[in-house]
Amino acid sequence: MPELADTAGLRAAHERFVTTGRAPGRTVRTLVAESWRRSLSSGVDPEVQNAPVDMAGNLLDGYRKGLPLAAAMPVVRDLLVAPGSDAGWVTALTDDAGRLLWVEGDRVLRRRVEGVGFVEGAVWREDLAGTNAPGTALATDQPVQVVGGEHYARKVQPWNCAAVPVHSPTGQVLGVLDVTGGPAVASALVMSLVRATVAAVEAELARVAPRLSRGARFAPAPTRLRVLDTPMLHVGGSDVRLSLRHAEILLLLARHPGGLSADELAVLLSEHELSDVTVRAEVSRLRRIVGPLLSESRPYRLTGPLRTDADRVQELLAAGDPDSALASYPGSVLPRSVAPGVERIREDLSSDLRAAVLACSLPGVVGRWVASDEGADDWQAWERLAWLAPRGTPVHARAVGRLDLLGRRLGPPPATRS
Repeated sequence: MPELADTAGLRAAHERFVTTGRAPGRTVRTLVAESWRRSLSSGVDPEVQNAPVDMAGNLLDGYRKGLPLAAAMPVVRDLLVAPGSDAGWVTALTDDAGRLLWVEGDRVLRRRVEGVGFVEGAVWREDLAGTNAPGTALATDQPVQVVGGEHYARKVQPWNCAAVPVHSPTGQVLGVLDVTGGPAVASALVMSLVRATVAAVEAELARVAPRLSRGARFAPAPTRLRVLDTPMLHVGGSDVRLSLRHAEILLLLARHPGGLSADELAVLLSEHELSDVTVRAEVSRLRRIVGPLLSESRPYRLTGPLRTDADRVQELLAAGDPDSALASYPGSVLPRSVAPGVERIREDLSSDLRAAVLACSLPGVVGRWVASDEGADDWQAWERLAWLAPRGTPVHARAVGRLDLLGRRLGPPPATRS
C-alpha cells in the first residue's frame, strides 16, 4: 500500500525523471515507475493540464445512457457517492477509453478537482494525462492506488486516487471506478471499499445483462480490427490474434467494401507475383477464423462493417482534433508489412497525422509526436516545438539541442521571415 506522505525522495525522483529521463530508483514503486516511463514515451508534459474534454452536454448524456454501465450507477451512488459526501472524496466512473462518464460527490471538492481537469467528459487515459489511478488501472487492468507525488503531472500531485477496473460478465473491460480526494483516499480502507463496490457493480451487470441484451442499448459488440499495434480482431465479443497476412487481407477488404478479386488482392498483397492458389488458400484459412464476416462468394468481400483503429485516427483528424488523433496512434499501420496496398495506407495516415501536428499550436501535441519513433528525427517538428515552447524551459532547450544533433539551427518563426 503506498504511503500518504509525498516524501522528499519521491519529489526528487520525479524531478530527476522528468528532466533527465533517468530511472526513478527504489524510492518509486515499480508500478509507478513503469507508468512514468509510459507517460514519458507518450509525450505527456508534466507541467500542463493534459486531460482533454472530448465529449460534453447532450452528446455525453446520450452516450453514457446507451452504455451498460448506466445500469450500475445506482449501486455506485449507494456505496461510494453518498458516503463520500462526508468522507472527503469524489467518485468517478469511466468508459473503456478512460473518459469520465460520471463525477459525483462533495460539491466543494468537485469544484476543486475541476481545477485539474477532473470533469465529466475528460479523457484520463495514461497516455494523455500521465500516471493517475483511473488511467493506470485501465492501462494495467488491475486495481491501482496513486498518492500525491506519484502522479506524473504536477498539477495532480496534491490529490490521491484509488481505482479498480470494471468488467462485463464476459470479462471485457468496460471502464474504471475511481475515488479521488484528500488523505482518506490514500488509505487501505478506501481501496477495499472501491474493490467491494466494483464487485457489487459487476454482480449487478451480470444480473441485468439478459434484460439489457433484449433492449436496443445492448447491441452486439462491433467488429473491430487493430492494425496500429499487435494485429487483433474483435469479433463476436472476443479478441482473436491474427497473423500479419490475415490482418493485411482484412485491412485491404475493409478499405474496399465493394470487394476484391483474387488478382486484385494479389497485387495489393505483394509486389512480386502471387498466385491465385496462394491467395485462395490464405482467404480460406482466414475464413475459418472469422466465419461469416468473410463472404463465401467472389469477389472477396466483408459481409458487414469492419472498423479499424486507423479509421478512428482519420476521423479525429477530419474533425480537427490532432491531440486526440495522436493519442489514438500508438504506431504506424502494420509496420512489418511490405504489402504495397498496406504501405500506401500506412504512408497516407502517417503523412496526414504529421501535417496536422505541424499545423498545431499546442506544444504538448508536437512534443508527443517527436517522442514517437516516427517523429524522433523529424527536424521540422523539433523546430516547431522550439518555436512553440517558451524560451528557457526544458522543452525549448531539448528541442534546440535535438535540432543541433540533426544538423539544423533554429531560425525565426515562419511569421517573422521575409
